[in-house]
Amino acid sequence: MEFKEIKDLMNEFNSSNTREMEISTEGFHIHLSKNENSFQNDNAAGVTSAAAPTIVQHAQPLPEEEAPVEKKQGTVITAPMVGTIYLKPDPDKASYVTVGQKIAEGDVICIIEAMKMMTEIKSEVAGTISEVLVANEELVEYDQPLFRVEED
Repeated sequence: MEFKEIKDLMNEFNSSNTREMEISTEGFHIHLSKNENSFQNDNAAGVTSAAAPTIVQHAQPLPEEEAPVEKKQGTVITAPMVGTIYLKPDPDKASYVTVGQKIAEGDVICIIEAMKMMTEIKSEVAGTISEVLVANEELVEYDQPLFRVEED
């Protein structure tokens, strides 16, 4: 963004009813706020008034490269539907699967409840559970990762 565009954006923001705005584009980030406590005030006097909203403007370049993300090994089993996941057959019983447990293809690994219907979710791979990615009774989305399995 050019300086004139930033200045025009700030003027429009100041005259609007909008309380807070954040814009990120390639290589640029700006956060505008009329909220008193969103960031520390950068004005020269260092004085803020409770009667007048504080306007804080921060513009900074975005980092060129993100740190490399560690790629985890294994096959991810995802939710085939939206619903509430149950990792245990009953609240008093043990989980269907735990980290370190060997599973076979076709083993029941959890249940997803949708519209009062319980659907058993079966493993499509054989291996060892290396990670449980959801909590019991959590609402899961379609295709959300549930488990990571190290295949045998």
